[in-house]
Amino acid sequence: MNAGSLFFVDTNVLLYCIDNQDAEKRRLARSWRNRLWESNAGRLSWQVLNEFYWNAAGKMRARASVVRQLVEDYSLWGPSGFGLGLARLAWYWMDEAGVPYWDALILASAETAGCAYLLSEDFQAGRRFGGITVVSPFQSRPEEFGLR
Repeated sequence: MNAGSLFFVDTNVLLYCIDNQDAEKRRLARSWRNRLWESNAGRLSWQVLNEFYWNAAGKMRARASVVRQLVEDYSLWGPSGFGLGLARLAWYWMDEAGVPYWDALILASAETAGCAYLLSEDFQAGRRFGGITVVSPFQSRPEEFGLR
């Protein structure tokens, strides 16, 4: 990893941080989150935060007050917003890479945020989208990227 490389964090990583069903994935997701927090290398989007809130408070039945505080905390990572430019970039990724719209928005947000890596289990680990490489939080460790 180049010093200062940024990681775009997908919703699933945040959800595993609070998931009580899989202790190992929770441990690994928290390790990534903590290292990204300490190094200020984590980025995300409002789409990710909205998906996180909806799934954590709704499907996972986490306490809304806890989830709301987490959203406020994660918002310190400077979430990218939405506009026509982002939609156009997402459409590009749909056409270029054949990914669904919501995944294309993740890619567009990662690219807009200047991220070198997309941390997600929902994309193929090692796949490249332009200058972005997909990293699985469950196949790779933060230390491999210089995050200590």
